[in-house]
Amino acid sequence: MKKILLLMFAVMLTACGKSAPADTVDSLVANPERLKVLREQCKTDRAKLGDELCNRVAEATNRRFFGNGNTPYTPPKDPPKF
Repeated sequence: MKKILLLMFAVMLTACGKSAPADTVDSLVANPERLKVLREQCKTDRAKLGDELCNRVAEATNRRFFGNGNTPYTPPKDPPKF
């Protein structure tokens, strides 16, 4: 009987624990609609979503804006004259 109660208690504690967010930075970059929704939620209620997810949202936003950083700078052939 004690073993069953102990097992039930362990299962309850496991079920009550926080689960890791399923959204990765790459999945958010690929899904702009989901990114937009999460950005708004992070602005309004960051404490509810958690810092980890909101940091992923911020990183995905940066990657969508700046790209992956592999594009080299190519100056124009004819620079503008001032």
